[in-house]
Amino acid sequence: MLGQRTILAWVLVAAFFASPPASAQVPDLKTGGTVPTLAPVVRQVTPAVVNISVHGRVREDNPLYRDPFFREFFDIPKQVEKEVNSTGSGVIVDATRGYVLTNNHVVEGASGVQITTKDGRQLSAKVIGRDPPTDVAVLQIQNPVGIQGLPFGDSDVLEVGDFVLAIGNPFGLGQTVTSGLVSALGRTGLSKEGYEDFIQTDAAINPGNSGGALVNLRGELVGINSAIISPGGGNVGIGFAIPANMARLVMDQIIDKGRVERGRIGVSLRDLQPSANQGRNEGAVIAEVSPDSPAEKAGLRKGDIVTMADGRPIRTASQLRNKIGLARIGQDVKLTLVRGETTTSVVVRVAPPAEANSASTRSR
Repeated sequence: MLGQRTILAWVLVAAFFASPPASAQVPDLKTGGTVPTLAPVVRQVTPAVVNISVHGRVREDNPLYRDPFFREFFDIPKQVEKEVNSTGSGVIVDATRGYVLTNNHVVEGASGVQITTKDGRQLSAKVIGRDPPTDVAVLQIQNPVGIQGLPFGDSDVLEVGDFVLAIGNPFGLGQTVTSGLVSALGRTGLSKEGYEDFIQTDAAINPGNSGGALVNLRGELVGINSAIISPGGGNVGIGFAIPANMARLVMDQIIDKGRVERGRIGVSLRDLQPSANQGRNEGAVIAEVSPDSPAEKAGLRKGDIVTMADGRPIRTASQLRNKIGLARIGQDVKLTLVRGETTTSVVVRVAPPAEANSASTRSR
């Protein structure tokens, strides 16, 4: 009986890996034997994931240091800084030009950055630009010879249940690969300010993994590992990654202009309350429209429910806020919206903040 159960188990495993979901196809799980393995895709992607060592100085953020009487009594200078030496991870996304994506918090305050590749080479890099609201930073390797990049995947097509691999440098131990599933999408609320649309995964992410790669089983970059929730500082199965599409938009602006220029269309937003909208449970509600704003000129009205932007679903107010905030100034965005019983589309042009005449500090 035990032998029959064992045979049945292997049949189920073989059937599972033979027909993976279309959005997470396994490139090759066999290496000459009969045991399923992810080694081929791991070999494919790990050369593009690097360790980052940072040296620099950061300002001490202690409220007491802002008190002039405290500083005078203890003879403390006005600007209190400390030296930092930290490690993190990064992903080579352009081998020709040497561009590396990582987290802003990995390189914040850096005066020197050194990158170590999987084969042990140490390369100098410089910070091209940082974007704290998305926690994305772009580095450039000074002499990008013999390095390998990781292709971008489309993070917008990820589904809960897709297989993913997290690759990084946890605790400074060296390159490590963990596996798991996409546990949830569109997570927000990890920080008070910022542009958040996190991918949640149960692939183990620990301190030092920040800036590393979240990849699908086609060997494509779908996220930049960013944060964990843990009372003890270690992995408890809840990790978060910045979607690759968001990171790529930020990177393109940083490379082109050295910073991210965020425009507005002149609306304030709120999440949809399903009970009040005949069963509809996804979308961003236009709460206010500023006079003479691009939104008003495009025909948007208070109460409109935006369900799509440039053909991509909008499930929450945060998603629409991210879409507008990461669009280039002057770019046209096509919004699909529900107004009463009618579905219609409008095209709105993203304007600089001053021209958008925002209705509130949270408006877009």
